[in-house]
Amino acid sequence: MTIRLQLLIGFFTLIFVFVLVFFANQSLSQEVLTNTNYLNNSEAVIKNSNILHKEMIEMQSGFRGFLLTNQEVFLEPYYEGIKNVPVLLNEQQALLSTQHQKQKLDSIYRLHQAWVEYSDSLISTKKDTLPEAGIRYKKLFDTKLKMEVGKKLNDKIRAMFITLDNYEYTIRQERRIALQRSINNNRNTSLILLIASVLVGFISSIYFIRIITIRIAKLVNLAEKISQGNFITINDKKRDEFTKLVNSLNQMSETLNKNFNELKKKNKELDQFAYVVSHDLKAPLRGISNIISWMEEDHEKDITPEINQNLILIKGRTLRLENMINGLLEYARIEKTRKGIEMVNTDLMLKDLKELLIPSKFSLIIKNPLPIIHAEKLHIEQVFANLISNAVKYNNNEHPEIIIDYNDEGKYHQFSVFDNGPGIDKEYFGKIFEIFQTLQERDAFESTGVGLAIIKKIIDDNKGTINVESELGKGARFVFTWPKI
Repeated sequence: MTIRLQLLIGFFTLIFVFVLVFFANQSLSQEVLTNTNYLNNSEAVIKNSNILHKEMIEMQSGFRGFLLTNQEVFLEPYYEGIKNVPVLLNEQQALLSTQHQKQKLDSIYRLHQAWVEYSDSLISTKKDTLPEAGIRYKKLFDTKLKMEVGKKLNDKIRAMFITLDNYEYTIRQERRIALQRSINNNRNTSLILLIASVLVGFISSIYFIRIITIRIAKLVNLAEKISQGNFITINDKKRDEFTKLVNSLNQMSETLNKNFNELKKKNKELDQFAYVVSHDLKAPLRGISNIISWMEEDHEKDITPEINQNLILIKGRTLRLENMINGLLEYARIEKTRKGIEMVNTDLMLKDLKELLIPSKFSLIIKNPLPIIHAEKLHIEQVFANLISNAVKYNNNEHPEIIIDYNDEGKYHQFSVFDNGPGIDKEYFGKIFEIFQTLQERDAFESTGVGLAIIKKIIDDNKGTINVESELGKGARFVFTWPKI
């Protein structure tokens, strides 16, 4: 599975969780809103019930006041109630949520209507001025008022209101508990979903970071191995975005390994060829030198000055060619002279080289204490010996001096060898390290153009660097680094 697809799955999982959180919150919020509306409606039911009951009580009070005083002013609340009670009953009917409550309200309405009929008959008889009206009023008074018909109706109405209100109080308490429960559920569910979202996001991030980090680490490790000359390949069974890069690195490693092996083979063949050819060339050179010596000894009187000059030229060039062959042999033997790493005291080594290579008229200055390093002694000795030999060989200063300096560069030792000789033109900086390249005349037997090439090969083989700093007439400084082990 590709990383892109895994990222998409993780992304859509997070989206799904967030959508789930949204709808869960919507549902729980709706539940909270519903319970809140129930509570608000319950408050309205209780309030409206009290107003309705109060309206009926005021009607009853006005009715009794009229009967006692025969003053119609007491009937004003009564007539107001006649108009208001039906309206209030309809409002209450709309507010009630259960059939049980609506039945109770219907019972209150019927009882109230019975009371209104009872009170209307007494009021109309009381207001009648005809002589027989008094007889009817007395009859009604005896049969209804004294029998407490109205009181009994009012008591039933009051009881009905109490039952209705108590029922509403019970429902309201249940709704209040439900509201608190829904709020708690909302809070808990939101917290759980939030934690789930964070966990999904965190786990997804860790998972993808781990996958990508492991893949990159493997690629970096492969690249480092290749850079160190270990041309390995890795078996990649994944099928993701890194697979193509892994295949490219594997292919590069295989190609480099093949080319490196071929190059080693060619170098080995070349070194062997140089070694063999150099040995084979020495025999005819010795023959030429011997012939010239015999000619000089046997025909000394017959040799003219011109012939003598030519013989000297032949001897010089033969000697130069022999020196070049010796240099070529030394160059070819570099790989064959490895004897293993050891502790080399460069200070003692330079003291020995001074005795062997530096004439007494030269001043040798060592600016900083020289270290003890891990190296192949013969190789580091060859580097210093060739640099010092060049500094001595080409220095025509009246007061010749050689300055050797050292700096610790962390992972490398840095050495420099300076001489106050004629210096080197910048255009030759890149050529002097090539084999057989020299700044001297071709006939100068001292210069073969091999010494700096040997130095460069040794330092390159040991993963170091070398460069030259110089100006004509101001001497030359060769700076090289040697890796710490």
